Amino acid sequence: MDAYAPKKEDKFTFGLWTVGWQARDPFGDASRAALDPVESVHRLAELGAYGVTFHDDDLLATESDRDKAIANFKKALGDTGLEVPMATTNLFTHPVFKDGAFTSNDRDVRRYALRKVMRNLDLAAELGATTYVCWGGREGAESDAAKDVRAALDRYKEGLDLLCQYVLDKGYGIRFALEPKPNEPRGDILLPTIGHALALINELEHPEMVGLNPEVGHEQMAGLNFVHGIAQALWHGKLFHIDLNGQHGPKYDQDLVFGHGDLKSAFFLVDLLENGGYEGPRHFDYKPLRTEDAADVWDSAAANMRTYLILKAKSAAFRADPEVQEALRNSRVTELAEPTLAPGETYEDLAKDDFDLDKAAERGFHFTRLNQLALEHLLGVRG
Repeated sequence: MDAYAPKKEDKFTFGLWTVGWQARDPFGDASRAALDPVESVHRLAELGAYGVTFHDDDLLATESDRDKAIANFKKALGDTGLEVPMATTNLFTHPVFKDGAFTSNDRDVRRYALRKVMRNLDLAAELGATTYVCWGGREGAESDAAKDVRAALDRYKEGLDLLCQYVLDKGYGIRFALEPKPNEPRGDILLPTIGHALALINELEHPEMVGLNPEVGHEQMAGLNFVHGIAQALWHGKLFHIDLNGQHGPKYDQDLVFGHGDLKSAFFLVDLLENGGYEGPRHFDYKPLRTEDAADVWDSAAANMRTYLILKAKSAAFRADPEVQEALRNSRVTELAEPTLAPGETYEDLAKDDFDLDKAAERGFHFTRLNQLALEHLLGVRG
């Protein structure tokens, strides 16, 4: 029996736009034919996925009649048992969104964007989705003269407040998750990082309904530590969803198979997700390489899940290793969880410490040993 074969309880999900990507890029036409969402649902179920997610327009990949496309999709879900835990709306492909959706300078476009989202929220609720992702890929500018950012944030807040009220009025059990990204396709995108998104959430009318959907590549494009960002999102109780993929540093958005970029970061990310209290789907937002044919698409989908499960096993072995436990103690990692002030102490008690500054400065933290042990587990020479 394959120890790394995915099971439904692993909660692996894929966007229809991932396996269905036709591999167009700014310099080349599609290298694969359009993929019927029904086929995607069946193939992902065969591979062991738990669920599938979609933009409204994804359902129209091979069937232009919206009602027929929805009916076909719902039948495929029923036939396979796949869940739809998350949905989102395409507010970036059509030229009408060239200056954004919720923050377009054109008021008519903003109103249309909200109608489009509300229509798809109805479908998302019908299919049982509990998370609705908002990626503002066109919410930005190429010139500082082109956008009053303060007014744009007012409109962003207005749009999210309106959508939250719509969900409340309809009685839908849906929360929203903002997906940050620093650039591409816009020169500069609003809410470029986890921190920016968290700050906006605090200003909303219903902040309890809005969290985050961070993506590996998006934070790493900005040169940030994704594991640290996810830890902070968990600390705030705002990790509503997550997009997993691979990225090689601050380049364009590569959307590689999970683990096919910064492997050590992927290892520590899996360790955090599996031990940090996150219970949501492990969602893959990647693109099969443009060089691959139709059959290779399913190899790449399977690779995401297999890599995650391999790293999950290595994380468990890392944590169970007695030498790792000793190294954690020697590095005082566990000591950080102890409050700086003991119960009943105040800041006045700090003056009573008998502290040898120079002696304390001589103490090492032995992080190299700890990091090496993690690397050896990752390389498969331990455990």
